[in-house]
Amino acid sequence: MRGRYLIGAALVAAAGAGIILILPAAIRSQAAWGGAIAMALQAPLGWWALRSIGTSRFQLVWTLGMLARLAAVAVTGLILVPALGWDVAPVLGALVAALLLLLLVEAVTAVREHSSDS
Repeated sequence: MRGRYLIGAALVAAAGAGIILILPAAIRSQAAWGGAIAMALQAPLGWWALRSIGTSRFQLVWTLGMLARLAAVAVTGLILVPALGWDVAPVLGALVAALLLLLLVEAVTAVREHSSDS
């Protein structure tokens, strides 16, 4: 499970870095911050959720993780972006896109690890 999750997260990070490099220079660093926030948040939350599958605490872990992701988007958009004078679209676009892709990696890892066919 660990290897699948790490490979998936690394692929998302590499794809995100590649996309960020082709963005206009004026928004590149802002998009990079959005992606970095997503990676820093999702990597441990996703691992925590995967480790809790099949335990009595799974629903609590999953709910807390989703609330943390939502809070990160809200805090970034409502506090961080205005405080730093950033454009909202590149930061939140990268943040939300990376979070969604990393959630997909988490889901695929969970299905592959815990399905009866694997």
